[in-house]
Amino acid sequence: MLSALGPHPTITKRPFTVSNKTERDIEKTYTTSEFVAKLRRLADSLEKDEKFEIQIAGERIYVPVRASFNIEHEREGSEEEIEFQIKWSNS
Repeated sequence: MLSALGPHPTITKRPFTVSNKTERDIEKTYTTSEFVAKLRRLADSLEKDEKFEIQIAGERIYVPVRASFNIEHEREGSEEEIEFQIKWSNS
């Protein structure tokens, strides 16, 4: 999940172990320029049909070319959220 929710970095971790990898649910807030740079690198990788690499909260993530992409919009009361999601299976 990539999200631009504010100017201050925040990390929420809820780890637990499955198999040999620790599962994570992390939300990291980036500055506008950091977010734009990550989106630009993602777009460049997609256009070249290449895997995408990103480091989030100290862990390097390798997104394969076969990943699927979607955009989600949520609204609750006066708050709204857009999530750019990238999903794939490692099995």
